[in-house]
Amino acid sequence: MPVDSRPQNAPALSHRERQVLAHIAAGLSHKQVARRLGISVHTVSTYLRRIRTKRTAPTVAHLIRLSLTEDVTTPSGGPR
Repeated sequence: MPVDSRPQNAPALSHRERQVLAHIAAGLSHKQVARRLGISVHTVSTYLRRIRTKRTAPTVAHLIRLSLTEDVTTPSGGPR
């Protein structure tokens, strides 16, 4: 299933969605992302669900590929 970087007329990702996506792409768990951003694990899941609604990204692998096509930068202080 291809990942669309940004289909025509697709809504842009919010700043927070991009932050969550960058952390997930860096290999962090939902719990680690929540701690780093000062939000709940449930909120991390909500942001990921919104990202998946805006883009075709049903798996974590698709989210990582999406982070590359969306040019989401690696969060500072994250694992390399």
